[in-house]
Amino acid sequence: MAQTNVPEPAIIKEPTGKARKRRGLWADAWLRLRKNTTAVIGMVLLAIILVSCLAAPLYIDYETDVIKVNKQERAKFPAEGKLLGTDELGRDIFARIIWGGRYSLFVGMASVAIAALIGTALGAIAGYYGGKWDSWIMRGLDIFMAIPSMLLMITLVSIMKPTVINLTLAVSVGFIPGKARLIRAQVLKIKDLEYVDAVRALGASDLRVIVSHILPNAVSPIISSFVMSIPGSIMTISGLSFIGLGIQAPDPEWGAMLSSGRAFIRDAWHITAFPGIAIVITIIALTLVGDGLRDALDPRMKD
Repeated sequence: MAQTNVPEPAIIKEPTGKARKRRGLWADAWLRLRKNTTAVIGMVLLAIILVSCLAAPLYIDYETDVIKVNKQERAKFPAEGKLLGTDELGRDIFARIIWGGRYSLFVGMASVAIAALIGTALGAIAGYYGGKWDSWIMRGLDIFMAIPSMLLMITLVSIMKPTVINLTLAVSVGFIPGKARLIRAQVLKIKDLEYVDAVRALGASDLRVIVSHILPNAVSPIISSFVMSIPGSIMTISGLSFIGLGIQAPDPEWGAMLSSGRAFIRDAWHITAFPGIAIVITIIALTLVGDGLRDALDPRMKD
């Protein structure tokens, strides 16, 4: 009788190591961001700037150091007492730079945030509904884009009183069209995907589909665009202040400090140099962080 070889039952061994837990979008993004050396440098610089400006009332006397005129101490160089010297009216340049940063950073971030909110709403409506809604909204934004943004902001600030709120609103107008076009492109790409059709088939309202299912999947470019727009906003604010349409004296602002010190640039170069350096460092820090976020949030990036 022929002997039949019966295969032995397979022995399944228990895995000795734990299965690797799959990371989510934000965990992956944070890991990539931490590995980006330039982004980390930018975050450290930005953190120092933000903490220094936000904590300014704890170590700077607004009345004495920021706005009080002291003509006996006017145009003193850093080696003559104050950390960064004094300006043409004897005020502490370091204190004014720190206090002025509060205005520049607040208006810069707030104006971009307002533009992002309005632009997201307009872009989502235009992209989701299409047709006449898309035509009306995008043609209106094209008209705004045809006007030089700086000219538009100068006109708005000139009409309104140059307060912090009015300056924030005026600057935000220049960033709305770009944000709306970005969101519209994302919505057009996402709205016809299968999971969106399934949500509609379940009876979800248009508002719920947009807010709960489309925009969350477009959050990466929104965040990247938000951070990358802040340097431009700060430069715009400084430009408006430089020509006298920004933060008004005696409150300090980096662009206004550049403007007031230009008459003394030959004999007291530090009055203009240090506010300019503050602007450059802040712009570099924000740009490094923005580039890092853009790369970290890109789903095509792999470990």
